[in-house]
Amino acid sequence: MIQGLSYIIFMVEVGWMGIIGSKEGLLRTTLPLRSEKDVYRRLENSLEGAKVSQSSFEDLIKRFRAYFSGEKVEFPDKLYISSATDFQLEVWQATRSIPFGETRSYAWIARQIGKPKAVRAVGQALGKNPLPIIVPCHRVLASNGGMGGFSGGIETKRFLLSLEGAFVSE
Repeated sequence: MIQGLSYIIFMVEVGWMGIIGSKEGLLRTTLPLRSEKDVYRRLENSLEGAKVSQSSFEDLIKRFRAYFSGEKVEFPDKLYISSATDFQLEVWQATRSIPFGETRSYAWIARQIGKPKAVRAVGQALGKNPLPIIVPCHRVLASNGGMGGFSGGIETKRFLLSLEGAFVSE
């Protein structure tokens, strides 16, 4: 169990979100959901030993609220994902380099990490991303410009890209 684990469930313009973190960094966030109860259900397996703490996340909550109001926001936050593989960490780090309002392909990520044939594995790693928005996997599209997949659903991916002003062909 991670020491000093804290969490918060809060409201943004489009729904309820949750954050889990520790002094080592952020462990998990949720995409906006319909209710506080939905967020709690999504996070509950990760909350053992965690204490509610808004003060731990005040700045991040402000940035999420600004983001969902359509503002350009950076998320340089320190991550703590001890359960991730080295490959996943490489994929997520490359994904974090995609600027707000821009998109890249799964193949681009694969080339960035020096594994150009690992396109499908890149998609699988992004599907396990525990920190949506902070690791902006919604900015990764298929090479043909199609939406590809998204653990939050294609409509949510389309919404996030639209919010950022990114052109989507589908």
